[in-house]
Amino acid sequence: MDSSSLGGPDLAALGPVEKWPVPRLFVAAARLSGPVMWRLVERNGISPAGFFLLRALLLEDGLRAGELAKRLLIAPATVTSVVDTLERNGHVERRRDPADRRAVVVHLTDSGRRLIRAEGQTVSGDLCDVFDVVDEADEPAVRRFLLSLLERCHALNADDPDAPGHPGTPGCAPRPS
Repeated sequence: MDSSSLGGPDLAALGPVEKWPVPRLFVAAARLSGPVMWRLVERNGISPAGFFLLRALLLEDGLRAGELAKRLLIAPATVTSVVDTLERNGHVERRRDPADRRAVVVHLTDSGRRLIRAEGQTVSGDLCDVFDVVDEADEPAVRRFLLSLLERCHALNADDPDAPGHPGTPGCAPRPS
C-alpha cells in the first residue's frame, strides 16, 4: 500500500506504510474507516445520523434531544434536523416527558423499530465484511491494544464532563476495573 492512497498530507517521509509505528497505523485506519462506514449506512437508504439515532433509541427509548446529541457526539441542532426527518418519515415521534411536562422526548415508532432492526442487520453484515480483518491468533493482542487505548482515552476524558466516555456522561459504559 502506498502512503499517498491514505489521503491527507504526504506521509512518504515516514517510509513504507508497513513500517509505520502502530499509533500512526491506527490513526490512518480510523481516518479511512469513518467514510467507509458512512457509505455502508447510506447505501441502505438512511443517513448515518438517522441510523445511529434510531439505534440509540432502540437501546433506550424516550431520550431528550440533548441527550441524543451527547450520545451521538453531534450538535443539538443536528439532532433536531435528523429527528424532523425521521418524524416526517414516521420512524420517531416527539412526546412530552411525563416526569417534566416542559421537556420533549423522542420515541421510536413501530416503523422506526422495524427499519433499524432490518437495516441494522444489513449494516452489521456489511461492517463485518469490511472490519473483520484480524486473524484469530492475533485477536488477543489486538483486543489488548484496543482496550488499553479505550482506557487511556477514558482517563484523558475524565476531567472533561462534556467529553465522550466521561464517567458522568449518561449512556457511557462504566470504566473497566
